[in-house]
Amino acid sequence: MDTINISRHISGQFNEDLETVINHVMSMGGLVEKQLQDSITAMIEADEDLAKEVLKNDYKINEFEVYIDEECSRIIAKRQPAAGDLRLIMAIIKTITDLERIGDEAEKIANVAQESFSKEQRDLLLNLENLGNSVLKMLQKTLDAFTRMDFDAAMKVHQRDSKIDREYEALMRQLMTYMMEDPRSIPQIMSVIWSARALERIGDRCQNICEYIMYFVKGKVFRHTSPEDMKNV
Repeated sequence: MDTINISRHISGQFNEDLETVINHVMSMGGLVEKQLQDSITAMIEADEDLAKEVLKNDYKINEFEVYIDEECSRIIAKRQPAAGDLRLIMAIIKTITDLERIGDEAEKIANVAQESFSKEQRDLLLNLENLGNSVLKMLQKTLDAFTRMDFDAAMKVHQRDSKIDREYEALMRQLMTYMMEDPRSIPQIMSVIWSARALERIGDRCQNICEYIMYFVKGKVFRHTSPEDMKNV
């Protein structure tokens, strides 16, 4: 394996256990990325079949989380990892929790994708697509940073969340204006708002994963740390 630079151990089985867990995290991340991409496509293209496919596959993400969590617990009990090894296991446990929740947000978007929208309302979905693509790119870069456990890459992705927040706020203003001009559209536009909120939360989840990467590399908790302080670590 040539992704995460894990330390070598006297026990070859310990190395294999760590590498197996990491590979499963990568597989889980790939599935979560596909679920998000498919849910966004289903929403924009009104593809009900694709939306149903996303809903059908959500259980796979849940199975990954349960399996990886159990494996990490087994490694802790059997190997009693310390220092960097323990930080890696903790980062993995926290990461899979956020990945599972990203999968839940994708499921919410897929549910909305099955609803009916007028042509004018579908035009508003194009703005949602822009936000969706920004969030999808953030997730891709987050998974790439995790693969390499790259502190600098994680810090850059972490800072992208402010851009996601600005796009989300701009979209919310547009949707609120549309509802005020046409109160009959409120039920459908509320569904779009739920989807936008789901995307914004995915950005927050990606930011969390970046903090776990930075914690593994530096051995320091970065929650509630300003960008300036991060750069000075």
